[in-house]
Amino acid sequence: MGIQITPSILNADLSRLADEVARIPSADWVHVDVMDNHFVPNLTLGLPVIEALSKHASQPIDVHLMIEDADRWAPAYAEAGCGSVTFHAEAATAPVRLAREIRAQGARAAMALKPATPIEPYEALLPELDMVLIMTVEPGFGGQKFLDLCLPKIRTARELMRKHGVETWLQVDGGVSLETIERCAEAGADVFVAGSAVFSADDPDAMVRGLKAKAEAASR
Repeated sequence: MGIQITPSILNADLSRLADEVARIPSADWVHVDVMDNHFVPNLTLGLPVIEALSKHASQPIDVHLMIEDADRWAPAYAEAGCGSVTFHAEAATAPVRLAREIRAQGARAAMALKPATPIEPYEALLPELDMVLIMTVEPGFGGQKFLDLCLPKIRTARELMRKHGVETWLQVDGGVSLETIERCAEAGADVFVAGSAVFSADDPDAMVRGLKAKAEAASR
């Protein structure tokens, strides 16, 4: 698995999502942020919109659940056809069981960590996960400035993955742009969520390709 770019539709025109997704054919995934206005101070969209979007997107859906009671709701997003379902470590009471339930529905199971949440306490969970998401901004809103203080955690996560010999993907989300993606790739990330950088560009698909090229060069 090489470098992957998953543009976040949080920064797209939400009134015409099918058209917006059609503008990024080079993307590997379509990243959808689900927020409940409880776990984070923002409210976005839910299952019905994702089910509708999946009928129009040629790429698989990479859903990031910024919600309370992830144990209850996350499996439903896998059942709805999302290719990858990310729950937050801070919102899951039984993360191993939840990851297994997501996988049983045929989706990749991923766990996200807020900037202040360390990766070390979750080291033993790595074999149960297909991906770890390191948030590089505080979750809740798009367009925030990248937090360089998260780079050591990205490096640590990659070191732990190598230690256990797992092929877990390492995703970063928050402030990813042409100016920051190289630092993330050098630290060990291989899956990149980019929202405003992609959908504020004159040519979103050219931006997707540009981000991938920079990350690939840095990872080498």
